[in-house]
Amino acid sequence: MIANIVKPGHKTRGVLNYLYGPGRANEHTDPHLVASFDDFAPDPSRNPNATLAQLADVLDLRVKQAGHKAPKNHVWHCSIRAAPEDRHLTDDEWATIARRVLDATGIASAGDPDACRWVAVRHADDHIHIVATKVRGDLRPPRNWNDFLRADKELVAIEKEYGLRQLPRGDRTAAKRPTRAEQEKAQRTGRPTTARERLRTTARTLLAAAATPEEFFRLLDGSGALVEIQRFPSGDIRGYKVALADDTNMDGQPVWFSGSTLAPDLSYPRINERLTATDTRPAAPSEAHAWRSLARATDRVPELLDHSENEAGQAHIAVLAETLDVLPLAAPPGLRPGLLQAATAFERASRSRIRAQHQQAQATRRAVKAILREPAPKDGVLLTVLIDAVLLAAVAAQHWHRTRGHSQQAEAARQAAEHLRVAYQAAAAEPLAVIHQRGTQLPEWLRRQQAATVRRALPEQAEQILAEPGWPALAATLAQAGAAGHNPATLLTEATSQRELDTATSVSEVLTWRLHRLADLTQSATKSTSKSAPTPQSAPYRPVRTDQQRRTR
Repeated sequence: MIANIVKPGHKTRGVLNYLYGPGRANEHTDPHLVASFDDFAPDPSRNPNATLAQLADVLDLRVKQAGHKAPKNHVWHCSIRAAPEDRHLTDDEWATIARRVLDATGIASAGDPDACRWVAVRHADDHIHIVATKVRGDLRPPRNWNDFLRADKELVAIEKEYGLRQLPRGDRTAAKRPTRAEQEKAQRTGRPTTARERLRTTARTLLAAAATPEEFFRLLDGSGALVEIQRFPSGDIRGYKVALADDTNMDGQPVWFSGSTLAPDLSYPRINERLTATDTRPAAPSEAHAWRSLARATDRVPELLDHSENEAGQAHIAVLAETLDVLPLAAPPGLRPGLLQAATAFERASRSRIRAQHQQAQATRRAVKAILREPAPKDGVLLTVLIDAVLLAAVAAQHWHRTRGHSQQAEAARQAAEHLRVAYQAAAAEPLAVIHQRGTQLPEWLRRQQAATVRRALPEQAEQILAEPGWPALAATLAQAGAAGHNPATLLTEATSQRELDTATSVSEVLTWRLHRLADLTQSATKSTSKSAPTPQSAPYRPVRTDQQRRTR
């Protein structure tokens, strides 16, 4: 059950016209009062002699009595909606819920004879609207500060008492949602997302690519977005705002968004804090160095989340979000849509009330930025290894948030993991087929040797692994690790100690990629598979443009 308290208005009659009207798409059915401040308010739908004008006059009585002392925007409007799967609540139950919310918010405290006047209107099965005028009987305004949080807290208790779905609650770190006007504008112009959302994605992607605040602003300006930097009298940067050239208001002027209105972590102070904590030394020039470094660093995230302080854990989750932000730019074209969906979903998981210590994750952040400045791997092995590591880290982030009560962030991480699984399957198909072929060509004695290794290291899971279609690929990988000087049994034990193995569709397949990371087999695998299983090569990083201006996605 959720509450939505809209910005105060000044036309009581206008709100009532909407509530008792047909709705924007004729979705309103049987609008009627379920409760009111004295239970005697005129109901135009039930009393043939009552009118909307009369109901508005009753609600506005104290506003008129207060005269110039009444607040200009005196209409308080709150909608309360049940979840789609919740049972059908009766009018009496909705009336009780309305009174409890009004009491919790301070609009109409229980037993207060001077409380604000209000009505609760129902015009659908799953929600009600509460309309109140913000003038008390003593002609003073109500003390309804922080009303949304107080209403939300009361709804948590209502959900439990009424046996309704208990929805995930936020912690005020979510990015601001697009307004209805922004959504309707996007629909009119044929855009799949609003200007706010497009700018947020652009800023997040370029922030992941930039090494300094100055570079971030250069990339943002080069992406086609309009950028205006605001400064203190001293000349120091105070903040910034951005707009899309084709997104204008009624006067033809750009619609500007400050960084903080795009997302809390896109404000200039947060950007400066993150980038100044990053070591900007250039990465090694090896083509695959950054990709292997990022895969190894991402592979350590689950363990770091388990054993780090909260502030360091939040930093590792923030840099995981940066990894997801840049992957769509660096990956082959066929994988980009799914990876972009994963990045969009994980955006909500990247922030919590815990303040990140970004210094704890600067090595991983350097690798993230480096992969955009190096050519992508020419084959799919290294990319698959990285996506598999990111998937494992996203599942670990879900667990980390869930254990700390961050329900919205945990759900966002779960959704991102689902998109990553799809992307992984697409990325893994060709390179896994090549490794599988090598496994089928192993000598019989070597296959038996690798099977004995699995039985010795993983006695409880061995028979399942040996029966899976992915076993030949794992056998080839074990043989490759042994030839490189590693102990295959030790590697298997270490690989299975990581989370998200029991839920794997193919244990042997998961272990294949984990062994590639642990034994750093990707470099040799790249050489052996690049001729037989190439995937489209991505160009080095350049700002991507979209739509008419081809701005960064």
